[in-house]
Amino acid sequence: MRIALIAAAALAAGPGFAATPVAGADAFNAQCGGCHSLDAASSPVAPSLKGVVGRRIAALPDFQYSDALEAKGGTWTPAALDAFIADPQAFAPGTAMPVSTPDRAQRQAIIDYLKTAR
Repeated sequence: MRIALIAAAALAAGPGFAATPVAGADAFNAQCGGCHSLDAASSPVAPSLKGVVGRRIAALPDFQYSDALEAKGGTWTPAALDAFIADPQAFAPGTAMPVSTPDRAQRQAIIDYLKTAR
């Protein structure tokens, strides 16, 4: 319980909070978890993010990606994920991704957490 309270306080603190695994999980759940899962299978709404770091963009066979992401090409590197999460429409104009995370510290916490989701 104490760790959850510390992580919640860190998230509430905004920019500059420490990107711990707990904070990353909390940031993922708050920003991404409503649509994305870390299960092997994608949901009907969004692709699974299990193993996303290092995976080709729009590569899961069990999800219908937008034309924008299919045309993007490349790999989900930490830098590509950061750009996408910061501003999905700037990264891939026409993407179906409706959520952005403008806070750099939260994006970093999410990406660090995704690196552990193998």
